[in-house]
Amino acid sequence: MSMVDEPLYPIAVLIDELKNDDIQLRLNSIRRLSTIARALGEDRTRKELIPFLSENNDDDDEVLLAMAEELGVFIPYVGGVEHAHVLLPPLETLCTVEETCVRDKAVESLCRIGSQMRESDLVEHFIPLVKRLAAGEWFTARVSACGLFHIVYPSAPEVSKTELRNIYNQLCQDDMPMVRRSAASNLGKFAATVEYTHLKADIISIFEDLTQDDQDSVRLLAVEGCAALGKLLEPHDCVAHVLPVIVNFSQDKSWRVRYMVANQLYELCEAVGPDPTKTELVPAYVHLLRDNEAEVRIAAAGKVTKFCRILSAELAIQHILPCVKELSSDTSQHVRSALASVIMGMAPVLGKDATIEQLLPIFLSLLKDEFPDVRLNIISKLDQVNQVIGIDLLSQSLLPAIVELAEDRHWRVRLAIIEYIPLLASQLGVGFFDDKLGSLCMQWLQDKVYSIRDAAANNLKRLAEEFGPEWAMQHIIPQTLDMINNPHYLYRMTILRAISLLAPVLGSEITCSSLLPVVVHASKDRVPNIKFNVAKVLQSLIPIVDQSTVEKTIRPCLVELSEDPDVDVRFFANQALQAIDQVMMTS
Repeated sequence: MSMVDEPLYPIAVLIDELKNDDIQLRLNSIRRLSTIARALGEDRTRKELIPFLSENNDDDDEVLLAMAEELGVFIPYVGGVEHAHVLLPPLETLCTVEETCVRDKAVESLCRIGSQMRESDLVEHFIPLVKRLAAGEWFTARVSACGLFHIVYPSAPEVSKTELRNIYNQLCQDDMPMVRRSAASNLGKFAATVEYTHLKADIISIFEDLTQDDQDSVRLLAVEGCAALGKLLEPHDCVAHVLPVIVNFSQDKSWRVRYMVANQLYELCEAVGPDPTKTELVPAYVHLLRDNEAEVRIAAAGKVTKFCRILSAELAIQHILPCVKELSSDTSQHVRSALASVIMGMAPVLGKDATIEQLLPIFLSLLKDEFPDVRLNIISKLDQVNQVIGIDLLSQSLLPAIVELAEDRHWRVRLAIIEYIPLLASQLGVGFFDDKLGSLCMQWLQDKVYSIRDAAANNLKRLAEEFGPEWAMQHIIPQTLDMINNPHYLYRMTILRAISLLAPVLGSEITCSSLLPVVVHASKDRVPNIKFNVAKVLQSLIPIVDQSTVEKTIRPCLVELSEDPDVDVRFFANQALQAIDQVMMTS
């Protein structure tokens, strides 16, 4: 190939590969567009590469998706912002394809390019593009157009602004539900760019039309528009235009729309303000909490604490609490689970007396629920109640339930209880803990499930940190070390794990006098798994104990293990001996 033809080579390769039958080759060439553009230079990229891409009608969605993504970051390769408009034609073509994810990516790339373009170029090139898409014969073009209005509207001259608002209005009344859906979902973004007078005059009427659409898929997207519009409008306009829509939606014939209202309720309350929430939205929320559909009740139950925070304690007790009582015995376990995950947060809102009288019985009934997730959700939030009602009452009411759950047949429930024990211990205090929960902590070290035994060993470490080495020596260490003689090797391994975790907390003196002899004794075990775990534990003890102990006790033990018949035991023993040598060298 001659030197004259050399610059043509990349584009020739690209064209060849883009027409190749192998999809992977086509994909690779599209993903290398930036490299090819750099090789061609800005001028030839604009004049040759971009027109070629505009004409390229690949039928594979994966290739088109990659092209839509690449073009979004292509401004530097076509000569900067002043030439950004040359990227619009290929993306306009991609906005009309049938595959949704390709169209979405093309719209995203157009928005990225449009946000960087100069105002004059937006008016000259981008606004006509939006109009063409909005007038497209095929619905896909019109769907894509809806996502571009918020980019062009702020830069448009006054005449074009009026035209753009009218076009958007037409899209909201399109025959195709997909177009109306797209218009509904993008209304909030478009409304944020429209002047306040037109917002009230035009956008509100568009919004009201969408809220009365016969397709529930359009109406449920209009629910999101309620929150977006509510934040843009003055409070009195919001109450006049948005609030009635929310109330109607909460009783919509489609459960999907009601579900969206329940899901978005807190945002909707923020939009309309506290007073209308108390008078208008409380009845609507009660309606949702008692909905026929379990999905709606799940969404509503999950917002109960957030909603109560907006209200006074009296209103919450009067209106919301009766519904909460009903939901705590709901037929759907998922509703009860959603309630259990947030109900604890109601305690600070209602105050001590109402929590003791009204909420505590609900907590207890949920703690005894047959469904493990419900119980777990209650356990994980107990500290929020403790702050309100105090530890004495909490321990009297909840402790029997916690003890029962500590022996639950579902291991995940037992695991959740273990993870909560250190927090509970710090709240209950050392005396109470020793009486009620100490024996449980030892019991878990011999659980049938490994995750429980491992969590139990970690739990002992956290308790030693909480109550101090002296307490640990008195209450944890004797019972723990006794278990090293358990006939089952897996339980003996758990004790070695516990020793390695406790040693850094208890310090050098206790480790040398109480823990190390047990580890050395375990090195004589008949099971290789125990012996190589001994080597690992001894390695972890090297930084904790003094140098003389390492030489007198740890090294001889490791030397013996390094001559063991088992290959794994020898490996870990030698690894630990190397660690000793490194410590010696550095010291």
